[in-house]
This record gives sequence, structure tokens and C-alpha cells, in this order.
Amino acid sequence: MLWAKLHRKSDYGKPRDTLAGVRAAGLAIARTFLAAGLIGIATDELTPAQEEAVPRFGTTVVAPGGLLGVIYFIRPYSTSLPDFRRLHPLGVIYTATLNVPPRNFQEGFPGVTDRCEWFAIDYSGRFWIDKPGPYRFELTSDDGSRLYIDGRQVVNNDGIHPPKTRQAALTLEGGIHRIRVSYFQGPGGGIALVLRVAGPGEEWRVFSTDEFKPPPNPATWVYPEKVR
Repeated sequence: MLWAKLHRKSDYGKPRDTLAGVRAAGLAIARTFLAAGLIGIATDELTPAQEEAVPRFGTTVVAPGGLLGVIYFIRPYSTSLPDFRRLHPLGVIYTATLNVPPRNFQEGFPGVTDRCEWFAIDYSGRFWIDKPGPYRFELTSDDGSRLYIDGRQVVNNDGIHPPKTRQAALTLEGGIHRIRVSYFQGPGGGIALVLRVAGPGEEWRVFSTDEFKPPPNPATWVYPEKVR
């Protein structure tokens, strides 16, 4: 498992025009960590507490097709999500799901930072819709969060608050879509970040990029890829 240590010299905070640019920047950060000796390989060295803590927001192991999350420090006493373009990243994590139910959070991010308050994570990725139609999204967080689909804000759950859930619905065409979830944690203590989805005629479940992957061969795609 890869562990990324504190790093402040990336230019990831600069605006990116495409998801490819975001992912390339994230991978560049990881390569910088590796070249500088700031990434190591941990196998049986993990304690049970570390093993339990790592999957909360993601790991530094690259998850192909998953969500890429960039971790930032934010100013103490912030009351809303920051402008990420003005911040410098601490590290990059990956996950297929956002499934952090309400709980206490004291462990920080092993190998990245031990901070457990006043941080933010900006996740981005892509997902495939095989069944076009109305989709419902549900975002639970403590503290603030926002959900964007194809660059459009779908759920606004921003601000300092205990676990709170907001829902929204939209119609999605078949094919590739962009997703972004921005999250921040204010004062230490409780955290939560859960993204759920319900497709046409379907029950609620945790959103997973593993479920919404495109067919492996683009030549067989029923829906052509569009620039969104």
C-alpha cells in the first residue's frame, strides 16, 4: 500500500479545464512523492488501527476508474467549502465509493497528515450510465459538501453542521458523465460523507464507480462519448 507524506509544492491548485488534466495532475503529485522518496510500500507493517482507518476516505493505492480525491488544509474557522484553486494539495487518495457513516474521527490520514479537523477533500471521476432516465442522488455529510454532475451543481450540503442529508434528482443520458464531490471537515469530532444513488425503478444504494463502469471495449459502446 502506498503512503504519501506531506507535500506543498504542487501546482494542482491551478484551474484545470478537463478531468484528464485533474487526473494527470494527481498522478504527477504521486510521481513526485515517489521520486523524492516520500512514498513507501507498507505491507504487513500496518497496525489493526491503521487498517481500520485507511478506507474511511480512500487510500493512496491508485484505483483505476475510481474517484480521485485531493486533500487540502483549510483555514481554521472556515464555514464553507474553500476555493480549491487557491490551495496547495497535501496528497492524493483514491476510492470507488464515498461511504463514511457518521462517526468520530481522530486518526487523520496515516502517512499524509494527522490533522483531523479543518481539512477538505475534492473528489472527481467519471461514471457510465447504461440505463438512461431519472436518477436520484443523496449526499450525507458532516460538515459541508457539494455534488456536481457534468459540471452542474446537483446537491448543495455546504456549511458547518452535524450529519445532514440532502437529495436531488436529474435525468441522465446514456454514456460517460463527470462527477465531483467536494467535502470539508470543520471543528474536530464527528465526520460523515456518504453518497447514494437510485436509478430508474431502483432502490437506494451507495454509489460506486465499480458499478458504473463502461464496457471494456469502446468499440462496443452503445452511447458515444461526449465532451461534457
